[in-house]
Amino acid sequence: MPPGSSGLFFDDFSYPDIESMEHAGWQLRTAVGHPGIPGARWVREGVQLKEDPAHPGQRLLSLSASTDGTGPGTTQVQVCHQRKYLAGTYAARVRFSDQPISGPDGDPVIQTFYAVSPLRFDFDPGFSELDWEYLPNGGWGSDKTRLYGITWQTVRLDPWLAYNQQHEEFTALGVPGKDWHTLVMQVADGRTRWFVDGRQVAVHGGRNYPVVPMSINFNLWFSPNGPLPPGGPPRVYEQAVDWVMHARDMVLSPAQVEAQVARWRAGGVSRLDDVSPPVPALESRCDF
Repeated sequence: MPPGSSGLFFDDFSYPDIESMEHAGWQLRTAVGHPGIPGARWVREGVQLKEDPAHPGQRLLSLSASTDGTGPGTTQVQVCHQRKYLAGTYAARVRFSDQPISGPDGDPVIQTFYAVSPLRFDFDPGFSELDWEYLPNGGWGSDKTRLYGITWQTVRLDPWLAYNQQHEEFTALGVPGKDWHTLVMQVADGRTRWFVDGRQVAVHGGRNYPVVPMSINFNLWFSPNGPLPPGGPPRVYEQAVDWVMHARDMVLSPAQVEAQVARWRAGGVSRLDDVSPPVPALESRCDF
């Protein structure tokens, strides 16, 4: 990193409005395409900034997606930060939900925190992705509630064939009162270590170790392997994010992450972006 750069990125989404969030480097997806339901729309309206009822004066990033069981009746949502993150520590405090905020339950909704680079072509050797996915109603061919931690090497989307390592936690994480979780990924020395609420759950490495800079993303979408329950009123699902951070080329334990976030907040720091982009800067897209 350049001399004088801390290599730290932190955001607790205390913006007055969405436009300020975009000015700070976040993109709101509108591009069609993978992942999700064919025919679904990616909409800006699903991104909101809401007051945190548990902490007056603080705000949360809220993502909401809805479906009536059809592609045209489905909206999905994604936010993306700049493509400049590779080795180091990634962390976010997220609130998952096991039930919709309106409508009957049962859709294969997927709630995420991940880092990714563009997939330029099938089996792109320069592709990298680190992916947390929470599936409260199942998906990807299984009806089991689970949290995935996935380190990707490369993939072909159609017909599907992926090369990755994955870990599955078969537990409900979106239980009211127990639905906030801190997710940490340590990327260093050829290994990616995965932590949920301070507990290490997986170590990945080998060919799946990330090789190119990635963007930081959150999205909320529906598995095409559903099936989606047809008809009826739209079902609306919501995921919230309290904060996100990255420490370039630093391995921080979950306890160190929590302590650093507490120091920033105690000092009135709601946003810090001292992770320099590559030279020349990479195109930052929000479509995958």
